[in-house]
Amino acid sequence: MDELWKASREIRPILEKTLSGERLTMEEAVRLLESDDVLALGMAADLVRQRKHPGGVVTYIIDRNVNYTNICIQSCHFCAFYRPPGSPEGYVLPLEELFEKIQEMIAVGGTGILLQGGLNPYLKIDYYENLLRAITERYRIHLHCFSPTEIVHIARVSKLSIREVIRRLKAAGLGSIPGGGGEILDDEIRRRIGRKTTAEEWLTVMRLAHEEGLRTTATMVIGFGESLWHRARHLERIRALQDETGGFTAFIPWTYQPENTELGRGGWLEATAVEYLKLLAVSRLYLDNVDHLQVSWLTQGLKVAQVGLRFGADDFGSTIIEENVVTAAGVPRISVSEAEIRRVITDAGFRPRQRDTLYRPVERLEERLADSTR
Repeated sequence: MDELWKASREIRPILEKTLSGERLTMEEAVRLLESDDVLALGMAADLVRQRKHPGGVVTYIIDRNVNYTNICIQSCHFCAFYRPPGSPEGYVLPLEELFEKIQEMIAVGGTGILLQGGLNPYLKIDYYENLLRAITERYRIHLHCFSPTEIVHIARVSKLSIREVIRRLKAAGLGSIPGGGGEILDDEIRRRIGRKTTAEEWLTVMRLAHEEGLRTTATMVIGFGESLWHRARHLERIRALQDETGGFTAFIPWTYQPENTELGRGGWLEATAVEYLKLLAVSRLYLDNVDHLQVSWLTQGLKVAQVGLRFGADDFGSTIIEENVVTAAGVPRISVSEAEIRRVITDAGFRPRQRDTLYRPVERLEERLADSTR
């Protein structure tokens, strides 16, 4: 901890506390988020990362984000992707087109798909079961599908319990659940942005998924005008559920992209890169029971994401062969090659390693050769 001797007097005791193995409180998290001592935060988070993940490895995944429908009844104020029922621009992706996307992903070394869509009132549980079975009958890939918001919607339109929906989807081939729809886990903020599922509903889906043997990710989106207390409370709710179930594989924070959205037309200011890096560091310090922390190069760009690897993150996320929701909100359509991700990780002083959705290493020939020479 000698490296932190330059930390400001306001936060040094907090950093020393967490580095000695004690848990942060919400009040302490807010004080860290308020601090301008960004380098000290990053240094402390980097030390925690090194302890959790010795060896200097940063992981990444090759997968594809497929949006099976853009028809949605929720009308979130921050979303530019959805189309209401009856819109001529609405779609449900044909199976053959989905299969083509999967083939393209497999051809470049991909291991799974992240399947998400709008809350389509015309699709009930049998559609989702048939969709998952159609994929698993053709391909041996991991299916990371349907955010908690979608699970709640499927249960409502199908007149089933959330647990029954999760059980039936798992039986049909569901491998894990993404953390989309988390935004800020506070109903005051969720009402402001038009999110109709409550924080407790999101947490309930995750709890039940963990109880049914499915791993999930946890997410957070900042930049909705929330306070630092809202952000700290979100971290607390994730940590508390992880204490209870142990089912989260990773925490993935990113920033709201306001362009082309109803919420953004009011002159909304985006969260800054400094805010993002501070949140990343505090997340690593606070979430002592979540193994992995992922940077968001899609919303922050490659340079800031690279810096984030020194602010506690150990995972670079996906090559993102396809992405439609964030790009609809004004982020340029981007896909980064595997070679570029490996270069960025290497230039930051780490060893890149491909993983699958559950953070298991994907063996590659060049890595076997490199390991054999060490």
